[in-house]
Amino acid sequence: MVNELFFDLYAVPRMTEFRLKNLLARLGSPEAIFGADEADLTDVTGVDAELARAIIGYQRRPGLAEQIARAEALGVRVVSYLDEDFPFNLRGVAHMPPVLFMRGEISSTDKQAVAVVGTRSPSHYGRMVAERIARELALSGVTVVSGLARGVDTFAHRGALAGGGRTIAVLGCGIDVYYPPENRQLCEAIVNQGAVVSEFPLGTEPLAMNSALARAVVAVEAGDRSGVLNTCAWAQEQGRTVFAVPGRIGDEKSTGTNRLLRDGAKIVTATDEILSFLGRGRVTEPSVAGAPVAEEEKPVLNALTAEPRHIDELCEILGMPMAELLNILFQLEIKGLITQLPGKFFARTV
Repeated sequence: MVNELFFDLYAVPRMTEFRLKNLLARLGSPEAIFGADEADLTDVTGVDAELARAIIGYQRRPGLAEQIARAEALGVRVVSYLDEDFPFNLRGVAHMPPVLFMRGEISSTDKQAVAVVGTRSPSHYGRMVAERIARELALSGVTVVSGLARGVDTFAHRGALAGGGRTIAVLGCGIDVYYPPENRQLCEAIVNQGAVVSEFPLGTEPLAMNSALARAVVAVEAGDRSGVLNTCAWAQEQGRTVFAVPGRIGDEKSTGTNRLLRDGAKIVTATDEILSFLGRGRVTEPSVAGAPVAEEEKPVLNALTAEPRHIDELCEILGMPMAELLNILFQLEIKGLITQLPGKFFARTV
């Protein structure tokens, strides 16, 4: 059952995260905060007599009951930074939120987490790279963190789910707000294979995400003024390592990531480089539901990259009859290892 008093604390006039964190540190729980007298409350840093009286005289507003009922229906838990299941990687971070609204579960294995971020309008290359890196991290037991936004975030979460691993969505809105709306089904899948978390009260409209849950951040594609650059700068301030995927010179979707590389970010040319940083082995051979790539499928998979190739070009490269090649491509597509694009073009997804 959700602790309703956390919702009440956020509804107290002039309550801020800084003040709530100090109140929890001194008094330990919402129950103790609402049960304290004015002297105990004003003894807390940041709490003046006006706020203390607001806490003591607080009366729940009518609309808050509906918000709490919505949280109950969604299975939301409220976790404070004093609780054991508060994410390990958030502890001690500057501007750490005192409370998280959470669906799903945070695991001890999530200490090994990597954030995959990028533009909301990626190129085909960006989509494939984000999905591939996330899938290979998941296959190697690394939790993938992203923001459930359109674009790179979406493909990162999909890749992690396809790899059978854990993924965490850090929302820049209330946990009851499905944004973008088309990611509602993806959100529910993440709840079942990881967690969806937000530091914002229910109903909050979308803001930018941060990457504090991760040990490292991978920027896949970002323009010159992309918010991804702010995320990476913030991550560096918190002592996180920033990786960037190189892009074509002059490609506006890669201007930002190429600048990150110029300014000292670590280059990513393969997921193994991220795994090496984490002290893990190489990526395991791609498989789906335990079914490895068949011997006859390997040459076809190896002939494909994230850059689409036409079926005629593949036939020429592989010296394979069209009918046989189409059958193998179909099997690889079922396994989620490649994707077919309009006009009989094919590209790797891993």
